[in-house]
Amino acid sequence: KGIDSRLLLKHVMTLLDEQGYRLGNCDITICAEQPKLNPHITAMQQQLAECMACDPGLVSIKATTTEQLGYTGRGEGIAAYAVALIETKT
Repeated sequence: KGIDSRLLLKHVMTLLDEQGYRLGNCDITICAEQPKLNPHITAMQQQLAECMACDPGLVSIKATTTEQLGYTGRGEGIAAYAVALIETKT
């Protein structure tokens, strides 16, 4: 609790590397009514790529809303979904 998630991400990347794997790519979708995230997408990609020691082109981030449905639509929270392709190192 209270740990910087970037530290966790760096640790996961170290574990993958030690086991002979690497990031193929990752796709992230963030659902939020506010704040508007599109102006920050590039900076977010850069930060995540730096944490994962990969090319920013391997990090796809999209922002969307839930059309005012559910807790995210009411502005009570933000949801994020991420999928990563992990490959063996060659």
